[in-house]
Amino acid sequence: MLLFCTVHGVQAQENGARDAQADPVTTVTTLPAVAVTAENDREPGQHLRKEVTSGALGTRTQLATPYSTTVVTSEELADRQAKKLGDVFARDASVSDNSNPYNAWASYITVRGMQLDWQNGYRIDGQPINAYGITMPYEQLESVQLLKGLSGFMYGFGAPGGIVNYVTKKPPVTDKQIASVDVGYASTNVWSEHLDLGGRAGPNAMFGYRFNATHEEGKTYNDGNVRRDSFSLSADARLTRELTATFGALYQERHASGITTALSTYGLAGTMLPAPLSGGSNTLVTPDQHLNTNLQIYTAGLRYDLGQNWTISTSYSFSKSTRYRNESTYLLSDVQGDYSDTRFEGKEGHQANAWQVMAEGLVRTGPLQHQLVFGASYQKQTSDNTANAFYQQIGIGNIYQPNTNRFNGGGYATYRAADIVQKALFVSDTIALTSRWSVLGGVRFTNYEQHGYSVNGTTSSTYAKNGVATPSVAVMYKLALDTTLYASYVESLEAGSVVGSTYANYGAVLNPLRSKQYEVGVKTQNERWSATAALFRIERGAQYANGDNVFVEDGESVFQGLEAGASVRLGRDWTVGGDLMWLATKYKKGSDYDGNRVAGAPGFVAVGHASYAVPALPGLVVGASAKFTGNTTLSPAGDIKVPGYMIYSMGATYTTKVAGHTVGLRAAIDNLTNHRYWEFQYANYIQPGQSRTVALNARLEF
Repeated sequence: MLLFCTVHGVQAQENGARDAQADPVTTVTTLPAVAVTAENDREPGQHLRKEVTSGALGTRTQLATPYSTTVVTSEELADRQAKKLGDVFARDASVSDNSNPYNAWASYITVRGMQLDWQNGYRIDGQPINAYGITMPYEQLESVQLLKGLSGFMYGFGAPGGIVNYVTKKPPVTDKQIASVDVGYASTNVWSEHLDLGGRAGPNAMFGYRFNATHEEGKTYNDGNVRRDSFSLSADARLTRELTATFGALYQERHASGITTALSTYGLAGTMLPAPLSGGSNTLVTPDQHLNTNLQIYTAGLRYDLGQNWTISTSYSFSKSTRYRNESTYLLSDVQGDYSDTRFEGKEGHQANAWQVMAEGLVRTGPLQHQLVFGASYQKQTSDNTANAFYQQIGIGNIYQPNTNRFNGGGYATYRAADIVQKALFVSDTIALTSRWSVLGGVRFTNYEQHGYSVNGTTSSTYAKNGVATPSVAVMYKLALDTTLYASYVESLEAGSVVGSTYANYGAVLNPLRSKQYEVGVKTQNERWSATAALFRIERGAQYANGDNVFVEDGESVFQGLEAGASVRLGRDWTVGGDLMWLATKYKKGSDYDGNRVAGAPGFVAVGHASYAVPALPGLVVGASAKFTGNTTLSPAGDIKVPGYMIYSMGATYTTKVAGHTVGLRAAIDNLTNHRYWEFQYANYIQPGQSRTVALNARLEF
């Protein structure tokens, strides 16, 4: 996706405020969380002074977080006109795109060679959601935050790929009103309308609100259709100087038909893939296939300022997501593209209740200053599957020819398939040893219980363990106010997988896996440039489908590599940047595939981007980007590889005033050369890369 970094001057007062936040050991923010203004969103570089939510560590700037992170702002989301999660992180070489906006793989990305856990790897405003099949309303988000690597101490059980946190738009801090409307167009004929309203009311602007609504409908670039209605509300009430209450809600109903089919290579003869198709090819869609999803989340919280740099907060959330899928999997048999068409149709649902209480503040013990965080949390997740799902072959075909197979069922009932309960206590202490040196230590103790159920309601599997400890330690050294060196270690456990319908042991619940992560890195944010780099090693229990198509846990997978990125403002008008990741992976310790590269992990990824503010027409910014993804092993056996590919994008933004109102125009072209390529989707699964697409948007601020 095209990356823009529009350069504006940043006021000295704002720089000073951000500098004061750069060291959390000496400063704790006790005011309620505030909305980020558009001017701050336009801060050049990698936004390292921006705060990220880090679970048990509280809220810290990226500079003060001893782990690798990425923040994508609302302006960047608008400039890129993101339609899927891969678009959001197109600038990050550590993130590979496995997503598709028009099928059930909408939220799939690979981070450092590991796919995120759709049960535990996604959050909205820090609260858990189940993200399988969900395409987010990106126009309603303030930012998207990515914590790379292990998250066990910060958030509890979760896969080691990382955590994506979607931050919804918040009420304004001052009594300034927010009102805008925009209209968008995307290939081939999808139209959208979006309304954004915000303000404050009551005595002393006590009550704040932010309301967003979106409607999207039309024919997609892959010859399907989409219809979406999304609504979100964020509100706060400053009940006293010390006490603030918050409320949030997000509701989205989305229907996509003619969705892109997944291609399985389990039965593929030989080691070569068929010649790639365009992602816009209509031979991979049929009108009866569809994905209908509903996403809901409701949150409430209280935050109290105890004085003396101490605050206490509590939050509760309920989230719910449902899917009704009619989706084929084409089981490829040869390099000519012949396949057997296996159709799944059924309904699935997920719910999560989460509660947390946390206290954070500063204390001194002699010459040492401590930033302390204490907390307790409770989380219950439930999963519902279809009792009578349809899953069988409905015909054959060839990927280069139209598919004439059809199936429409219905009347599906669901049953409770699994539930997971986590009860946890956590504590962390960041100790300022000197003005430059600090150390961090933290641990989460979790009581974990997981059940799987059969269709008749009997318990089919159980795993329970109390007092599971997931620690984290780190050492940080500040070379300068805006430059941090760090070394960190963290452990994590991830919930046992509920085996999917494409495997022979469908419905089985596997035991949790433990992972370990070692990382050394540097982050620096300066007035005209920023840079990050990290060396990491992650050791994780291996999961894969064996030769009998049984999904198993066996042995260990190791990921080690280097990631680095930078953004530089050149002169008055140019901004250039780049990002790269080198990654070495292998299976070991008794795995059936000892020594092989881990499936889904590219060996090398590089991104470059540049933008130019046209002096002759103030407000106009044009830009271009390119991303290279190296070859990726498709299966643990290592006999088939997805070839590497390069994608180019271009676009422009123009901001001006019309009759005293701000008007913004945006255009973006993705996959400029309309390159055809295969994209790794999941182990033994591929999908065609997105074809060339055009997106336009016009926004009017009242």
